[in-house]
Amino acid sequence: MKDVYRIGRIGKPHGVKGEMNFMFTDDVFDRTDSDYLIIEVEGLLVPFFIEEYRFRSDETTLLKLCDIDTQEQARQFTNCEVFFERSKADTPDDELTWAQIVGFRIVDENNGKIVGEIVAVDDSTENTLFEVQIENAPPGTTSFGTKTAQRQVLIPASDNLIRSIDTQSQTITMTIPDGLLAL
Repeated sequence: MKDVYRIGRIGKPHGVKGEMNFMFTDDVFDRTDSDYLIIEVEGLLVPFFIEEYRFRSDETTLLKLCDIDTQEQARQFTNCEVFFERSKADTPDDELTWAQIVGFRIVDENNGKIVGEIVAVDDSTENTLFEVQIENAPPGTTSFGTKTAQRQVLIPASDNLIRSIDTQSQTITMTIPDGLLAL
C-alpha cells in the first residue's frame, strides 16, 4: 500500500459492453504513459490493463478494462477503490497532488519526531487541512463507553508551515503550531 495511492473509485456499469463509471480525484492515469490501473478487489491490489477511457466531466470518466466485456463483469467492480503506482506518477515534489500526499507521514520540524500519517486531505474550504492519524496515540473512549479508533487531528496544509517534502521517504516536515496536537 505504501507504493500506491488512491486516485478514485469505480461506480456503476455503463451500458452492456463492460464500461464502467470511474470517479477520480487525480487524473494521473491521463498524464502518464501507464497502461494499467490497480484496483482493490476483495482486499487485494490487482493491476488491470486499460482498453480505453473517455472523460464525461472533470471528475468522471467512462472506463473500459481489457477482458471485462459484459455488464455483469463490470458490476463486480462497483465501489472498488482505484490506485496508481507512486513511482509511475513521476511528479516533482513541488507539484504533488493532494491524492499523492495521502499516506505520507508528518514530521515535526521542532523535534524531528513523526507526528502521524495523513489519512485524508480536506480541501472543501479555502483552508486545506491534512487529516492526520496520530502516531502511537491510544484509542479514545466515546461518551457511550465504546472504544474509538486512534486519534486524528487536523493540521493546516499551509505553505508557511510546510518546510520540506521528501517523496522517497514519503514524509512532509512541518512546523507544527504550539498546542495544535493537544486539541
